[in-house]
Amino acid sequence: MKVTTVNVNGVRAAFRKGFGDWLENDDSDLLCLQEVRATPQDTQDLFGPAWDVHVWPCRVKGRAGVALGARRDSDWEIGQLTEGLPPDLYAEVGGEPDVDSGRWLEAAIHGPQGTTFTLVSAYLHSGELRTEKQEQKIAYLHRVGERVQQLSARAIAGVGSDTPQEALICGDFNIVRTARDIKNWKPNHNKTSGVMDEEIAFLDAWMADTLSGSKGLPCVDVGRALVGDTDGPYTWWSWRGKAYDNNAGWRLDYHMATPGLAGQAQSAAVYRAPAYDARFTDHAPVTVTYDFPA
Repeated sequence: MKVTTVNVNGVRAAFRKGFGDWLENDDSDLLCLQEVRATPQDTQDLFGPAWDVHVWPCRVKGRAGVALGARRDSDWEIGQLTEGLPPDLYAEVGGEPDVDSGRWLEAAIHGPQGTTFTLVSAYLHSGELRTEKQEQKIAYLHRVGERVQQLSARAIAGVGSDTPQEALICGDFNIVRTARDIKNWKPNHNKTSGVMDEEIAFLDAWMADTLSGSKGLPCVDVGRALVGDTDGPYTWWSWRGKAYDNNAGWRLDYHMATPGLAGQAQSAAVYRAPAYDARFTDHAPVTVTYDFPA
């Protein structure tokens, strides 16, 4: 089972810049997209009949939007969809704010041998220090953390049963974890949104760095677990200056899996376009192959 996540930075623009050509040469079974910024119908038209694609747009025009896609000739199908985090996580504020919409699309995925697991396409807030945007980011991180714990508890409860409930959360988290995840750590650490200790603490509370997981942590940072203690590989580069040419990037895009599924991860790859002007987005697709079901 091959799963790819990519922030397309506007799916219509991505297709104009060659995303369709990349798809034709890729063999992923499942796709998680972020920053779609298009209607479900427009997105489905772009992908064509080869893909079953589902989009949850943001209620704020021109922002966010997440999607899940399954290649129709693969062994995997998209089942029941859930748009957004559970409503009870917003009970104290009277419901989900518009800025949180189009950021979390959850689906039951059905595969061979009766396999079922939960797949999420997640686009966490980018934030901006000393503004309301950063407050919205932190509030959302708290709620995402609660959902991660819920999905983890379901996976643990399913161990040994006929219907395990593993979960895979993929997407643009807009946070690095350590100095290994950003080329220019010192000038950004605790000075830039996405590199703040307060934000990093959330990811560290969610993810272990080994495929077998770690006691007390609900999930695994699959990409880091597979590549080990090395710089990057980065998944985002600014369009400005020579960031791409100099590989001055950030690792913002993740596969975060419950330990039972993470333990089936075989390999990870970050697609790096051959040149700055050959990119179809400012992010790179991150692909992980899982031997699932084993």
